[in-house]
Amino acid sequence: MQALAHLAATYGQGPVLIPIIAEHKKIPLRFLENILHELKQDGLLKSTRGRQGGYELINDPHTIRLADVIRKVEGPIAMLSCVSLHFYQRCPGCPEDHCGLNKVMVDARDAILSVLEGKSLADIQDY
Repeated sequence: MQALAHLAATYGQGPVLIPIIAEHKKIPLRFLENILHELKQDGLLKSTRGRQGGYELINDPHTIRLADVIRKVEGPIAMLSCVSLHFYQRCPGCPEDHCGLNKVMVDARDAILSVLEGKSLADIQDY
């Protein structure tokens, strides 16, 4: 998310070299390379090779919801798979219709989603 905040701030200015992001954000280079490569494969970033190369956002940071980014990087936003909207899995042996924990976790998921769905990368960009 820190690297994406940097890329959001530089949107429209061309690609940014990975070592520049790594140094600016104090992120280990190898770790950052892997994450940025994964985000490129997910269609969030594009890369350019060569001396003036690097990574940049494909779309305007105002249009990229934080919830979508978190799902791509981390997977489900819900704390339990039985309340996940995109990664649902029933808990083994749990009667969901009588489970008090399920109802609380649905409320927690909805509260988190109300924030993350309403925020974009532009909201976390560096100044």
